[in-house]
Amino acid sequence: MRPEDEADVSRVLAACDDYLLAATGSPALPADVQSLYYSLPDGADFEQKHLLVLCEGPAVVGVVDAVAGYPDPLGCSVGLFLLDPKARRSGLGARAARRLLREAARRGMRYATATCPRDWAPGLAFLEAMGFEVGEPAKDSGPTVGNRLRFPAEQGLCTAVRRLDGPSEDAGHPGGGAA
Repeated sequence: MRPEDEADVSRVLAACDDYLLAATGSPALPADVQSLYYSLPDGADFEQKHLLVLCEGPAVVGVVDAVAGYPDPLGCSVGLFLLDPKARRSGLGARAARRLLREAARRGMRYATATCPRDWAPGLAFLEAMGFEVGEPAKDSGPTVGNRLRFPAEQGLCTAVRRLDGPSEDAGHPGGGAA
């Protein structure tokens, strides 16, 4: 994500109020894009943070917030993976997720984690289709969730984990390797 992408990312966040309300209890706020730059889990460094935009042609239609090497050097934590509702169910999200997971494996990470509200069926279905094992919500505690600060209204987030075996496996199979 570049500074010139901020207005488009803000538009994507606003279009994703359905998810944001389910996840945080709050709609998109004007400062949310700036918050993405600074929100880090305890123990992570800014050099580990990756903010990416997903595009269809020249249009920004998604945003990904990931922290490499977190919660330990072999992990990758995805705190946000959003697509504008108009771009959902087009295959773009699955293609982007497979590419990101392959890249994480190529860089030596062996698993990825993500969170999803327990009542957000589209997100849970997406994680399962991508080969993540989705666990029941843990007791919510602490100031962070995934790789970002916890909103006060956030409760009941499921944690999903996916093993990354390496970049040489079949990237087209959602349950295999680094898909």
